[in-house]
Amino acid sequence: MRHWLRILMFAIFAAGASGQSALEFNSKGWTDLLPTAPGMKGWKRVVAGRNTQLDPESQWKVDLASRVLVCEGNKGHEYLMYEAREYNDVILHAEWRFSKLEGAPAYNSGILVRVSGDGKTWIQAQTGPAGAWLFGDVPVSGNITRVNLRDKMTENRVKPAGEWNVYEITARGRTITLWANGAVVNEWNDVPVTKGHLALEAEGFRIEFRNLKVKELR
Repeated sequence: MRHWLRILMFAIFAAGASGQSALEFNSKGWTDLLPTAPGMKGWKRVVAGRNTQLDPESQWKVDLASRVLVCEGNKGHEYLMYEAREYNDVILHAEWRFSKLEGAPAYNSGILVRVSGDGKTWIQAQTGPAGAWLFGDVPVSGNITRVNLRDKMTENRVKPAGEWNVYEITARGRTITLWANGAVVNEWNDVPVTKGHLALEAEGFRIEFRNLKVKELR
């Protein structure tokens, strides 16, 4: 193993072991993905689930003053995909919170990596009160198959609606790990998809994202 790769893997492990995110541990080498201009330059909306078309009006907007990307969650199930490029091995850092509602709604959204250009195959880190885990629609023996690792989640570290959560998805080769609020909670090995786009999910609830950053692992 190359010396630089040993150093990088040790840094990622040390950050997770200490409870720090990789971004906190080393703030160098990250690319900020937050849209900075009207029209969501670099991003596009893609239909998700059983939807066949997009609502003409977007449910996404950027608050440049607070540097927050807002999804109103009122225009159907869709992805906001970073279409500017595809990524292979990366760490995706994203902070998110739902707008708190009365009662105990089943808040739902997600943060995705290795998404195909048409949104048909993807790997998602679930966001919501049930916890943080990985699942996706991926090619298995020539067919797109749902794989769900919820039962392998080590603990539920997700904070209540209204509070900020910090996720980091590390995709390296055929292994993807999900770090949530201080610890790795889920790992997917033998992933059949090795590159793709990054995306965020709209699924019926108002959610905010900030500190959307990516670091390539070379």
